[in-house]
Amino acid sequence: MTFKPVRKAVFPVAGLGTRFLPATKAIPKEMLTVGEKPLIQHVVEEARDAGIEEFIFVTSPSKETLKRHFDIIPELETVLEKRGKKELLAKLRPTNIAAGKLKTTYQNEPLGLGHAVWCAKELVGREPFAIILPDVVIATKTKSCLAQMVDAYNKVGGNMIALNEVPKSETNKYGIIAPGNIDKNIYEIKGMVEKPKPEKAPSNLSITGRYILQPEVFDYLDTFETGAGGEIQLTDAMAKLIGTQPFNGIVFEGKDYDCGSRLGFIEANIAYGLADPEISDDVRKILDKFR
Repeated sequence: MTFKPVRKAVFPVAGLGTRFLPATKAIPKEMLTVGEKPLIQHVVEEARDAGIEEFIFVTSPSKETLKRHFDIIPELETVLEKRGKKELLAKLRPTNIAAGKLKTTYQNEPLGLGHAVWCAKELVGREPFAIILPDVVIATKTKSCLAQMVDAYNKVGGNMIALNEVPKSETNKYGIIAPGNIDKNIYEIKGMVEKPKPEKAPSNLSITGRYILQPEVFDYLDTFETGAGGEIQLTDAMAKLIGTQPFNGIVFEGKDYDCGSRLGFIEANIAYGLADPEISDDVRKILDKFR
C-alpha cells in the first residue's frame, strides 16, 4: 500500500527561551549552538535528510533571525569562493533554503504546543506532516530520527511518533504511551497521557519531540480544549486520533539531548565536541582536567 508522502514539517519556535536568559535576551534560543551549528540548523538538516520539502516555522515577530539564517547571502559566498575557502562553503551551503520553501506563521500567545501546531494549519493543509521540536537534538549514526520515522510510516501509514525509554521514576516529565502490539521497533499505541505520576504511568516509553501526524489532528485542535498546565496540549489531540486511525511509535536508533535545559545543552555540546574529529582529542584533554 502507498501512503501520502510527508512533504512538510512544522517547527514550533515561538518560545521566549526564558531558561537561557540573559543569553536569549536579544537572540532566539534556537540560534544557540550545539557544536558548530545552531539548534535550528540541526533540526532543519534532520528534516531534509527525511525528504522534507517545505519548512514551516511557527514563530514570533522578534525572531526574524531564524528565517535570515537560511537565506542565501551571495556576497558572503562570493568572498569565500575568491579566498578558496571550499570547506567553509561546504559548511555554509546547507543553511540555504530555496525561495518559497521556508514559510512562517506567528503564534501570538504562548498557549501550548498544541496551539503552536494549530497555528500552522493553513500552511499544512489536508496532508500528513511532520513536527520537529528544536529543543530536542538527536544524534544518529546513519539515518536521522525523522528519516527512520518516515521509513516506518511508509510501511504502516497513519500517525507515527518517536519513542524513547526513560526511567520509570521520571515519567512525570514526559508524555507517556500505552503500548499494544510490537513489531520489531514499531509499537502500536493504545493510549497516551501527559506527564503521569510513576505509579500511574502505562509504560516507560516517552514521546520524544518528533511526530508524523495526519491532518485530522487539526479537527481536535480546533476546539482549543485545554489540558495539563492550562495549555492546549498536542498529546490530548493525538490521543483522540487513537482508535480512529492507525497510531504507532518507533523506538529510534540514536541519542537524544534535551537542549531546552541548561544541563542537557551542555551535555549535547560535550557529546558533539567528542564526536568532532577536528577537536575531539582536545575536548578529552579539557575534560580530563576536571576529573
